[in-house]
Amino acid sequence: MTQVFRPNGEVVPVTLVKAGPCVVVQRKTPTTDGYDAIQLGFLEFVKAARINKPETGHLKKAGADGVKFLKELRLRPGDGDPKPGDKVLVDQFKENEKVDITGISKGRGFASLIKRHHFKGGPGSHGSMFHRAAGSIGASSFPSRVFPGMRMAGHMGVQDVTIRNLEIVNIDAEDNVLMIKGAIPGPNGGYVVVKRAKRGN
Repeated sequence: MTQVFRPNGEVVPVTLVKAGPCVVVQRKTPTTDGYDAIQLGFLEFVKAARINKPETGHLKKAGADGVKFLKELRLRPGDGDPKPGDKVLVDQFKENEKVDITGISKGRGFASLIKRHHFKGGPGSHGSMFHRAAGSIGASSFPSRVFPGMRMAGHMGVQDVTIRNLEIVNIDAEDNVLMIKGAIPGPNGGYVVVKRAKRGN
């Protein structure tokens, strides 16, 4: 993340996203696969030894050597007819356009109720013996069980998270970099999927 200045002097926090070059690796059609989609690959330097032989052959068909991250995306009406080998670059987007960004959130390990579900907890004074505990989770004799979905401590993070309607502040077409207003899911260097916003604010 960094910050940029608008022409009127306003400071805007932005996240820099390396959004390409991407290449269409495979095209799925209703006749062959039952639905309309493309498999998109993000081109970056990767050693050939790090890609297994079946995937290497799959990438060679599209001339997409060097692809490490693959993602399948459904096609919407009006998206055109991309073919394997076609490049997808940041010029698909425009400044001030709204996008939805999906990524895998940072892992927080085994987290407590207070961190995971924002429970308040008990009194902090000595002697209360109820500080960060769970408290009651259900009745005893009836129904003699804990209902599904009870909020408890457990594994937190490492989930698909989508943040909607983020604004594209600027586009660097030469380096395929998007400047997106605000924060996005995941750690530095993580992979994300950038799509045009489905709905406005």
